[in-house]
Amino acid sequence: MPETTPAITFAAGNAKKLLALPGYALGAVASLLVPRRRDLWVFGSGPGIGEGALALYRVAERERPGRRLLWLARDESDLATAARLSIPAVLKSSRQGLWATLRARVIVVTHGFGDANRYGITGGFVVQLWHGIPLKRINLDSAETLRTRLLPDSALLRRMLRLMYRRAARSIDILPAASEVSARRLRTAFDLPNDRVVVTGDPRDDVLLRGEDAERSAAARALVFERLGIAPSDSRILLYAPTWRDGEADPGIPTDDEWRRIAALLDASDSILLVRPHPHGVGDYAAGPAFSDRVLLFDSRLCTDVTPALPAVDMLITDYSSIAYDFALTGRPIVFLAPDVDAYTASRGLYVAYPTFSGGSETASWSEALDLIERADTAPATRKRLAEHSESLATAHHAYRDGLNTDRVYREITTRLKEHE
Repeated sequence: MPETTPAITFAAGNAKKLLALPGYALGAVASLLVPRRRDLWVFGSGPGIGEGALALYRVAERERPGRRLLWLARDESDLATAARLSIPAVLKSSRQGLWATLRARVIVVTHGFGDANRYGITGGFVVQLWHGIPLKRINLDSAETLRTRLLPDSALLRRMLRLMYRRAARSIDILPAASEVSARRLRTAFDLPNDRVVVTGDPRDDVLLRGEDAERSAAARALVFERLGIAPSDSRILLYAPTWRDGEADPGIPTDDEWRRIAALLDASDSILLVRPHPHGVGDYAAGPAFSDRVLLFDSRLCTDVTPALPAVDMLITDYSSIAYDFALTGRPIVFLAPDVDAYTASRGLYVAYPTFSGGSETASWSEALDLIERADTAPATRKRLAEHSESLATAHHAYRDGLNTDRVYREITTRLKEHE
């Protein structure tokens, strides 16, 4: 993402929430007056059409063909994608989007209430399919999430924001979790009772678990090369996917010397490097493709949901992103590159010590990361150690590996709807 793009931060987002309070109040009143349709479910996802919301849409479609399902699109691009996938959709910010949210019995989101029309949430059955297993502290568990541009030093506003987060979370009827480890973090982050955070497995991970490994890898490689618009090859695929740093520039952007060494490693090992900055990240990776045609940008504009592409990846390079927990299901090596681990831990906070997450093999620079990759390529013991840590992450953080996570979520929803009715 170019550095001239306005940074998205917690402070800016919280300021918007405070300014939108009158709209929330009006929406709550409208929700009391507008009856909800028992057969209408609406779906939304912050990055676009994908994530667990799309997986749940397909299961709901399969289980009840007559049910009315509607996607709440961010923009015209989402509308075009929905049309291509034969998914009925309206713009979430339009009058139709507000009306659909007000009328829906079930509202499915993956990031926040803004995935739908936030002013029509009250009174709906809200399914929050949180986007991954949290390593970094989120919501009420992190002071960083309560900062605001409006009177940033005001303790009163911070208390108001904390209250807003708590009250908003009460609207969540079910929050599926990948494991009890994840569930404990989500319960404190959203201040939810135990029965609302249920261990079903994460719907977005089903694509990593269904079928045979070779079939998944072949389909994912076809997807990657199709999105890149280049001819398929047998080259090894490395993926670099750093996390968001609340508006700060990504410290993991390689220097020119590091790009040269990356290019040399890619040539020597017949590999390509996919660079996937966070959709809200700050920093410019354009120098990479200039140094080597083996460095390819694979951002969210090319591939909204990266999870279906993960079986194509032979090695992941990341920092604090929950993508590590998803990728661990492949059993393949992960290289942890965290140049700012002390500062990030101090500001955002982590649920576990970073060496526990990384298996003690974290690197602090691209030079160290490349050294580790080269050792993994030449020393079977190193590669085995990295793969074993992936397996340990998967074992500890995923309760199910049967590819039926979405089905379990669907059954939880329908069972609870019957209880409500």
